[in-house]
Amino acid sequence: MKLTVNKEACVGCGACTGVAEDLFEVTDEQVSVCKVEEIPEDKMQQAQDALDVCPTGAIVEVEEK
Repeated sequence: MKLTVNKEACVGCGACTGVAEDLFEVTDEQVSVCKVEEIPEDKMQQAQDALDVCPTGAIVEVEEK
């Protein structure tokens, strides 16, 4: 699974870091970024939790080609 953050939709609230601090961080520009390119198997639940708690839907799963 790969995730990305739509920086235009992100409000930098930090909800994703609250449930998945190993996977996300809020930058100085107050937007979240995914810290890993590929979500490890043992972090899949954290990734799903981050998708679920994002109030603006800014976190999106990248479709594998």
